[in-house]
Amino acid sequence: MSAAPTTVPITVPLSEGFAAARETVASFLRALDPARRVVVFCHFDADGLAAGAIFGRALGRLGFADVQVVPSGRGESAFADGARARLAALAPAALVVTDLGVHRDGVLPGVPTLYVDHHQAEGEPAGATVISGYGWSPIPNSAWMAYELLAPLAAIGDLDWIAAVGTLSDLGDQAPWAELPSVKKRYTAKALKEAVALVNAARRARAFDTGTPLELLMEAGHPKTVAADPERGARLRAYRAEVKLALDEARKRAPVFAVGGPFAMIELHSACQIHPLVAQQWRSRLPKYAVIAANSGYLPGIVAFSARTARTDLDLPRLLRAVDVGAGAGATKSFGYGHDQASGGQLPPEAFARLLDALGFDGRARLESMESGV
Repeated sequence: MSAAPTTVPITVPLSEGFAAARETVASFLRALDPARRVVVFCHFDADGLAAGAIFGRALGRLGFADVQVVPSGRGESAFADGARARLAALAPAALVVTDLGVHRDGVLPGVPTLYVDHHQAEGEPAGATVISGYGWSPIPNSAWMAYELLAPLAAIGDLDWIAAVGTLSDLGDQAPWAELPSVKKRYTAKALKEAVALVNAARRARAFDTGTPLELLMEAGHPKTVAADPERGARLRAYRAEVKLALDEARKRAPVFAVGGPFAMIELHSACQIHPLVAQQWRSRLPKYAVIAANSGYLPGIVAFSARTARTDLDLPRLLRAVDVGAGAGATKSFGYGHDQASGGQLPPEAFARLLDALGFDGRARLESMESGV
């Protein structure tokens, strides 16, 4: 298959994007009854949990009496029936959905919903309020967006370190958030990076524990508290040790290369969510390729995969979604989202084999190799 060029619609300077979005968010919140329940639905990684915690804490300070922050589940699409049923059971009067993408079907149609996100969108839900940083220059991550959108409305200056945790996790030490240098100086870069590592380790470990880091982000006043908490900090350090062992084993795996396409693949079989880290590590080692780290051991009966590339002429979500995996409507919502240079998803083995075939691999042989560990 031919590689489609990147089509990032960079049209809005960051300052202009935030200026318009702040008023939109303020209008959305003013229209809500503060006595009724607001559910904040966020992704389970450090950026998503940080964005969720900022919304959760800020809404409480704005007078909302019943705010619940709910991370997405392991392998869960925010727009699938399972997520909808779980959220509907909470009977929210309004939803805030952050760092989970935007899909035309929406999460809970009919419930007033604010989306705050920075990924490529797949349509826009009818009646929803969508704040998308995709198309701003530079593109901000979700926690950065949450902080900047809410700062004019609520006294959240003390939550800047939470925004930094999400920003460092998603964009790295050189992230273009203007506040980041002063936040690192105030709290120390060491404490912030330790918090990032521990928050991410919890969802990467076999236990998939999103509750522990979310509790700490909702309660703590300093990033050092994430590591220093006697019981929860020790739990997070144990998760980190487990993930390190899994990564050490994954480093023994050599890539295989597609025929006729710019794709390389690392085959994994691990109960830990290490495939995004492995793909990111190989991204710089194979700069001419899009690297796919595929993990057949993370979700029962599913292949979870992450794709990363350093190439700016490849649009990974579009490349992946261009493939007919033949797995029905549910599968189309489970892969091919993210950023131009970072995507992935999860698919049943037969659907994943069809994806690999389209990309230039022998899909059946690669599945057998993953399962056997050879």
